[in-house]
Amino acid sequence: MIGNDWDNVLEEEFEKEYFLKIKDFVEEEYRTKTIYPPKEEIYNAFKLCPIDNVKVVILGQDPYHEKGQA
Repeated sequence: MIGNDWDNVLEEEFEKEYFLKIKDFVEEEYRTKTIYPPKEEIYNAFKLCPIDNVKVVILGQDPYHEKGQA
């Protein structure tokens, strides 16, 4: 799904029911609404930072509600 070493770490999660439900929900949101970031950029953090370089992961939420804010 991501296309690098993160796939090996996350592949089990990608197959779980909760993740499949989230994936379906997000895909429907992209089909029916304007969503940021663009769909092809959702996993950019994983694509740009190989897992071997990760020491800490900080999760946060910064909602963008209008075009041009991100």
